[in-house]
Amino acid sequence: MSYSLAIDIGGTFTDAVLRGSDGSLVVDKTLTTHKDLLEGFFRGVDLVLGKAGVAPHEIDGVVVHATTVVTNALIERKGSPTALISTKGFGDVLSIRNEHRYDMYDPQIEFADALIPRALTFEVDERVLADGQVLRPVQAEEIEALARRLKAEGVVSVAICLINAFRNGANEQAIAEVLRAEVPEIYLSLSSSVAPQIREYPRASTTAINAYTTPITEPYLRGLKAGLENAGVGNRPLIMLSSGGVIGAEVAGRNPVRMIESGPAAGALAAAYYAERLGLNRLLSFDMGGTTAKACLIEDRKPLVTGSFEVDRMYRFAEGSGMPLTIPSIDMIEIGAGGGSIASVDSLGLLKVGPRSAGSEPGPACYGRGGTDPTVTDADLVLGLLDADNFLGGDMPLDRKAAEAAMDRVAAELGTSREHTAAGVFRIVAETMAGAARAHATDRGVDHRGLPLLAFGGAGPVHACAVGELLQSTAVIFPPQASVLSAFGSLVTPVRLDLVRSALGRIEALDWSELERLIGEMESEARDGLVEAGTAPDDIRWSFGADLRYAGQQNEVGIVFDHDPRQTRDVEAIRATFEAAYFAQYGVNPSHVPVEVVSWRLTARGPNNVVDAAPANAKTPAAPKGERAIPLWAGTANAKLYDRTALCEGQTIAGPALIEERETTVVLPPGWIGVVDAIGCITARRNP
Repeated sequence: MSYSLAIDIGGTFTDAVLRGSDGSLVVDKTLTTHKDLLEGFFRGVDLVLGKAGVAPHEIDGVVVHATTVVTNALIERKGSPTALISTKGFGDVLSIRNEHRYDMYDPQIEFADALIPRALTFEVDERVLADGQVLRPVQAEEIEALARRLKAEGVVSVAICLINAFRNGANEQAIAEVLRAEVPEIYLSLSSSVAPQIREYPRASTTAINAYTTPITEPYLRGLKAGLENAGVGNRPLIMLSSGGVIGAEVAGRNPVRMIESGPAAGALAAAYYAERLGLNRLLSFDMGGTTAKACLIEDRKPLVTGSFEVDRMYRFAEGSGMPLTIPSIDMIEIGAGGGSIASVDSLGLLKVGPRSAGSEPGPACYGRGGTDPTVTDADLVLGLLDADNFLGGDMPLDRKAAEAAMDRVAAELGTSREHTAAGVFRIVAETMAGAARAHATDRGVDHRGLPLLAFGGAGPVHACAVGELLQSTAVIFPPQASVLSAFGSLVTPVRLDLVRSALGRIEALDWSELERLIGEMESEARDGLVEAGTAPDDIRWSFGADLRYAGQQNEVGIVFDHDPRQTRDVEAIRATFEAAYFAQYGVNPSHVPVEVVSWRLTARGPNNVVDAAPANAKTPAAPKGERAIPLWAGTANAKLYDRTALCEGQTIAGPALIEERETTVVLPPGWIGVVDAIGCITARRNP
């Protein structure tokens, strides 16, 4: 039998999934080892291989990895000295930003420090015009002198971002050529390669992040490859990207900015997979882990994709308070409400939850690893929603007394009981997640009411019904292996690479020869990346898109074409596609205003992976294995306890009930009814 392996490193747990060619899945979880992420990676590998009785050399399918290594590097700011080379007069680009104030009325507004300090920003006397013409070429003598300064400053990596380089990267290439000759040990990131898009600050920010993290990710990925080879795993690893595809480690290592949202992206792909299998055109994915929760809209059985997002925000929900990235990414909202989110009392005497998290080190108080802060997991344990003796199948028993002591401290500040405080934490988390999901959907012109909710992650099934009720969801769906679904999602996505090039111009005056050149460059880069990841050139599928706007507007609307626009050169069809998308988002069309293209996009995909998990339903209905009083539902009957692996197809379970599996627990409140389907999903609906 053939085996494939997926490892997803999250903020609290590292998830491992081993899939057999017969559809069988073996899963496990281990705490994330933040000091050395690869330690937790290979511990997860050992756990699933040991449980399955499979030797490393038997893994002859894909090996896919989603990781937080890039995100951790940005948050911790422990990278090596990194420099920025800019055009003369533009050295303050990272400090000036775009002059946008994310809170107009806050006189003490704060921004994170620039990733690259001004002392390591160097200006070069060169100039490229807006149309791509080189007005002033680079002087080799100037760059040679700069190379000596970089070496003296101990610089390890350099971001090169020149004005208008998105139209012509010749001067950036000239600088890189001299630096490679003078200081070959330095890592180089060129904006014309990393983010060839209009708008100076987002392009500089993206390039700076890439340069800052490359010295971390390249050794990390080399260590990953070497570790797999030493273990006897034959195939090279594929890395999950933020855009919802996987690519070879070499390409990912050169462009670490594409990996930032790799874990959450895998979860969204898993949600799209189940939308397809369940025949649902639309749903809302809800992924709640130990550190954060993520929500993503699935439309037409595909996740929405955006061309930009932010990282390392000063304030988690304040757009503009972080560092922008102009790379394709699955469009989702991240909420500071996971199992490790810390409960506290604010200056007004009110209970709040998150965004601070206990993570895995030390973790919630109940983990018994030295943590003392009360968290969502501690509240769930106090409320009886978790079994202290059966957490991770008993391999990681929880300390109930520590959870109670932590909750008692908050209860004393509030003047309430332990159970009332824990119930408050549970409800606040649900309200926080529901509110963020509403805002996310509304901002995209989507009515969230009535959307089914697909719940996964270690804590997702515990809180999903409470969130679904607030969102007026018609159903809450709990897929099999919900706790490790993001890792599973990385197995169902094909090899994929998304590329973009900016070329501002009115659509009625399109330069089709220039467009041929731009798309041709993207096709060549994408083809090389997919072939390196093991895809045959003839198996590559292409799709094309663009970002357009009405002339004079600041923001664009992305569209996807149903064909290669170079084939028909039909300007009116492009206009019609844009106007339909614009109207869907804004409800109006100023059609008398000219339309202009800002950027062209290309997506290259390998063949779809045919991955169907083998049904794990029992043959006969399961009886409850016990019952437990739940303080959250005081005044109702005890909750019946079920073993999920004992449930059969068609079995109906009425709440209050707890359906336990090794890695998580499905919580059905009073008034809810769950039904098991043929593929092992439990679909819960509120009893009318």
